[in-house]
Amino acid sequence: MESNPTPPVSPAAVPAAPEGPDDRTLVARAKAGDDDCYEELVRRYQQRIYGLCYHLTSNHEDASDLTQEAFVKAWKALRSFKGDSSFYTWVYRIAYNNVLNHLKQRRNRTPHLSLDDLDFNAEHTPELVELISQITPRRDVSLAELQKRLNEAMLKLSDEHRAVVTLHDIQGLPHDEIATIMHCNPGTVRSRLFYARQQLQGLLADFLK
Repeated sequence: MESNPTPPVSPAAVPAAPEGPDDRTLVARAKAGDDDCYEELVRRYQQRIYGLCYHLTSNHEDASDLTQEAFVKAWKALRSFKGDSSFYTWVYRIAYNNVLNHLKQRRNRTPHLSLDDLDFNAEHTPELVELISQITPRRDVSLAELQKRLNEAMLKLSDEHRAVVTLHDIQGLPHDEIATIMHCNPGTVRSRLFYARQQLQGLLADFLK
């Protein structure tokens, strides 16, 4: 697979309908041994999976490795995929579990931070936009600094709370899809999202005054 650049910044409720065969057709053909069809599935969702891994690890190299690992695991387990959920939800779940295991193993390491971390352009997050929407002479500076501060604030959240913000506010997945990925119910997703947003706003409160 190709190395991944900065993750995409435009959230969408679900991946846009791609051209060509739908995912179910590609999965069926891939199960029958068509490697090209699986490569097409990888192409469709590689950037989104990379975005999940990156926003949870704050490290490009780790995210690239975890993305590749997720698709390799999915390929090996493809014959057991019964289609009870969409292919992209299934791959997200594999990737999410990989990231959680990775984060547990690196607890004694300090996460890498840079100004590119969480580079989902903060002004596209409605709750944060509302806090900084007043036009002031220092707005441009505030947005640049906000990105840095938001990176740091996100890393103070628990893995689960950082994941739900990433999946919903950054990547735009609906509550029920996130519940499937995170092995919980939609009510838990909503609760975690509310708590995570409260935490972020609290951590950024002094900056956003």
